[in-house]
Amino acid sequence: MIDVRKAWRERPGLADLAVAAAAVALTVLVARAQQSGLSVYPQLAGSAPQRVLSAVLPIGWGFGYLGSVVPLLACAALCLRRRHPAGVAVTLVVLSVGWPLAVPVLIALFTVATACPARTTWSITAAALVPVPVYLLLAPSLDPLTLATAVSALTLVAGAVGWGLAVSGLRERAVRAETEAAMRAERAQQHAREEVAREMHDVLAHRLSLLSMHAGALEYHPGAPPEQLAQAVGVIRHSATQALEDLQDVLKVLRAPIVSDHTEPPQPTRLDVTRLIEESRAAGAELQLRERLDDPATMSPVTARTAYRLLQEALTNHRKHAPGAPVSLDLAGGPREGLSIQVTNPLHIAPAHPVRGSVPGSGQGLIGMKERVDLAGGRLHHHTTHTDFHLDVWLPWTA
Repeated sequence: MIDVRKAWRERPGLADLAVAAAAVALTVLVARAQQSGLSVYPQLAGSAPQRVLSAVLPIGWGFGYLGSVVPLLACAALCLRRRHPAGVAVTLVVLSVGWPLAVPVLIALFTVATACPARTTWSITAAALVPVPVYLLLAPSLDPLTLATAVSALTLVAGAVGWGLAVSGLRERAVRAETEAAMRAERAQQHAREEVAREMHDVLAHRLSLLSMHAGALEYHPGAPPEQLAQAVGVIRHSATQALEDLQDVLKVLRAPIVSDHTEPPQPTRLDVTRLIEESRAAGAELQLRERLDDPATMSPVTARTAYRLLQEALTNHRKHAPGAPVSLDLAGGPREGLSIQVTNPLHIAPAHPVRGSVPGSGQGLIGMKERVDLAGGRLHHHTTHTDFHLDVWLPWTA
C-alpha cells in the first residue's frame, strides 16, 4: 500500500501541484459566489484602481468563458511559494485588489507564517489587511454585506496566519524535542560507556594483580615441590581464563550499537564477596573479614554491586601498594543506618616473600571508587596515619 504522505515528503513537487489544483477549484467557487453578490475578500471593483488596471490590463475581471488567466496563474504561482514565500505572497496580495484571489492569498500567507521570520510575517499580513479599510472607505454605504465582507477578510487572514504560526511553533518544538532527545541519548550512551570503562578497570586490575602475585611467587620459589608448582600454575591458568572471559564480556558491551539497560556485563552481588575473599586469600593475602549486617536480603542490587566493586578495588590496591601486609575488612549496617565499609591495612610492613612483576598503580583506583560512591549517593573518605591506611565508605541501603 502506497503511503501518500511519505511520497509527498520525498517529492515536494507533488504536494505543490495538489495545492495549486485545489486552489484553482476553490478560486472558481469563490469567483462564482462573488458573481452572486457574496464576497469573502474585498475587491476595489468600480473604483479608481479598477479603472487604472483596466486601462493597463484589458483582461476581464470576471470568469468569462472559464474566467481570467490571472487567477489561474496566481494558483500556479503557489508552486513557488516554498522557495519564494514572501515574494509570492506580496505579488498575490497586490493582484487580489482586482481579481478574486482570496484562496491563493490565504495559502501564501500560511506559507509565509510557517517559513519566514516574524517581522516579515507581520509586514505581509499588514499589507494583506490594507484592502479592508480602503474597501470600507470607498464603499457607497456600510450595508450588512459590506461589513460581512470586511469581517470575513479579517477572519480569514487572521486564521491563515495564526494557523501558520501554530504549525511553525509545533515544528520548532518538534525539532527542539528531537535535538534534546538526541543529546539525552548521547549523554546516556556516554554515561553507559563510562560505566563499562569503570567495570573494565576494576575487573581486569583485580584479575591481573592476582595473576601477577601468583607468577611472582612462582618465580621467587622455582624449587618448590611439584605439588605446589602445579597448584600455582593451576591458579595462574584459572586467573588468566577469568580475565579473558571478563574482558570478552566488557568488549561485547563496547561493541553493542545501542547501549541500554540490558547491554551490560553480568554484575556481581553481595554473595560474590565470599568468592572475592577466597581468591585474595589464595593469592597469599592475610585477610580479616567482619560482617554485621541486619536483613541483608533487603539490600538493593545497586548498593550490593557497588560494595562488591569497592572491596574488589580496595583489595587490588592493597596488592599493588602493600603486598604482604594484613588487611581488615569491616561491613556493617542495615536498612535504617545504611551500609558502612571500612578497610584498614598497615603501611610499612614488607612482604615475607617479595613479589616480582606486581602490577604498577595507575592512580585511578581511588578516583574510580569515589565516582562509584557518588553515583550510588554515598560518601567516601580515606586517610593515612603514621602506621595505617584507612578507607571509610557509607552507602544508602536502598539506592
